[in-house]
Amino acid sequence: MEISELLLLHYTMNTKEITYNLCKTYVDKRLETIEEIISSNQKALQSETKSSAGDKHETARAMLQLEMEKAGQQLASISQMRLILAKIDLKNSSKNVHLGSLVSTNKATYFLSISAGQFMVANKPIFAISLSSPIGKLLLGKKENEEFVFNGQLFKITSIE
Repeated sequence: MEISELLLLHYTMNTKEITYNLCKTYVDKRLETIEEIISSNQKALQSETKSSAGDKHETARAMLQLEMEKAGQQLASISQMRLILAKIDLKNSSKNVHLGSLVSTNKATYFLSISAGQFMVANKPIFAISLSSPIGKLLLGKKENEEFVFNGQLFKITSIE
């Protein structure tokens, strides 16, 4: 789903749903990029022919192999992100912070899902973070009005969706 489509759906979706869909779009775009890299590297490996400078040929092949391994690791990471997003039940509301919670604090708003960075939703920054991130670990299980310290700053949870 493109970001412009998400903006059109803004009136029928809440902030949590919009953020979830932005995370899905983020993962889809990363997958597309990695697939393009893999395809490009596969073509380069196939077209690589033995030249008179054998060492150069072997070095080029080794570099392409390393790039393929790196892309494979990124592909595995994307698969993991998809699994995490699939576990999120947007209808599940709880008084405790859990996977899929949209948590507003006095400092920022966080969507506990995958590590996708900052999104702007209704002119408000929302940070998509993983449960394994330092602040994700601190938020997990907390309730509204609870406080915690992160990087020397006091945070207070103002709402949980």
